Amino acid sequence: MLTLTDSAVTAIRNLTSQPELPDETGLRIMSQDEGGPAFQVTLADSPVAGDQVIESEGARVFLEPGAAVALDDKSLDAQVDEEGTVAFTLAEPPV
Repeated sequence: MLTLTDSAVTAIRNLTSQPELPDETGLRIMSQDEGGPAFQVTLADSPVAGDQVIESEGARVFLEPGAAVALDDKSLDAQVDEEGTVAFTLAEPPV
């Protein structure tokens, strides 16, 4: 199952805690079928039927089935730059 680093949890909570968003909002990750492991990341009000839901310390991630399989053994991390832009990265989880 995809794991979330502390940085990813913080970034997701910051993105989804805007007052205009529903309480159940999460980060949705979908696989792209364009010849390689590419993913689309969006904010979603709720999971779509079939999504795997990962919750960690108030951060919610919705994985569409293809992404859930591809990311099963990965860890999601996040970095925030000086302008507040979030960049998510995938890595092998620490052993």
